[in-house]
Amino acid sequence: MATDASPQLRSVPPPSDFHPEISLSQSPTHDGLHFWQFMIAGSIAGTVEHMAMFPLDTLKTRMQALGASCSVQPVSVRQALGSILKLEGPPGLYRGIAAMGLGAGPAHAVYFSVYELSKQVLSRGDPNNSMVHAASGVVATVTSDAVFTPMDMVKQRLQLKNSPYKGVAECVRMVVMEEGIGAFYASYRTTVIMNAPFTAVHFATYEAAKRELMEVSPDTANDERLVIHATAGAGAGALAAALTTPLDVVKTQLQCQGVCGCDKFSSSSIGNVIETIVKKDGYRGLMRGWIPRTLFHAPAAAICWSIYEASKSFFQQLNSR
Repeated sequence: MATDASPQLRSVPPPSDFHPEISLSQSPTHDGLHFWQFMIAGSIAGTVEHMAMFPLDTLKTRMQALGASCSVQPVSVRQALGSILKLEGPPGLYRGIAAMGLGAGPAHAVYFSVYELSKQVLSRGDPNNSMVHAASGVVATVTSDAVFTPMDMVKQRLQLKNSPYKGVAECVRMVVMEEGIGAFYASYRTTVIMNAPFTAVHFATYEAAKRELMEVSPDTANDERLVIHATAGAGAGALAAALTTPLDVVKTQLQCQGVCGCDKFSSSSIGNVIETIVKKDGYRGLMRGWIPRTLFHAPAAAICWSIYEASKSFFQQLNSR
């Protein structure tokens, strides 16, 4: 005669909130998101940001590359824009956008995911520590710049007036054949030295501004939160861009050296490049392109942070189901 199974052998149903697919994956971070979700959110935000603002990036590159071989009169944003439209038409503003598309997604996936991971590790229970935000930003930029610098160099060479390259593939092939792999990283040190303070100022300012704005209006709706993220991002991006323009000029000179009349430097020494710029163009040469750079980073940061925060909210809602 069959008997009931002993109590200890009876199967116990899992708790109602048990989800095996979540328990087997990486534990959520401080924002309730997984590492891969930060990567996707960052990749989307970075790609949209750079593609949307690409024409201003082209203007900045053109203005910063001028005067490399000889001293010339400063060129305004209006003059640079007029020259491109007259000689090349609107497509001239988008030369190199393919390289940007190839580099921005992976680089920003690394950028934001490393930032969030570093912020979680360094915060030690204090999510409002500005020094932690700045330090996390520096760690993020050192890592992401290693991914982005090669494509950024290709992008800037394609943006030059009368660029000898027809596209990304040809530029990569010719650089490898004529200058070697190291040419892709000639500006890496300068890029990191520039982006470290840029990102420190940017992230710390953004987090502080966002926190203050949220405290002023804590019960904001989703559309109002979007405005807060955009406002904080725009202010942080503009401030960081203006402060780091001189190093951005050095980076452009190193990445474009030897192309379209730009000087060829004997080393990637920042001091050597600065000395050359100041000798030929004066100290004003170090601020070439600061207006389009600021005009680029203010709306770009607003777009990037808005999309990033919106993507995070989407994943948070997805994870809570």
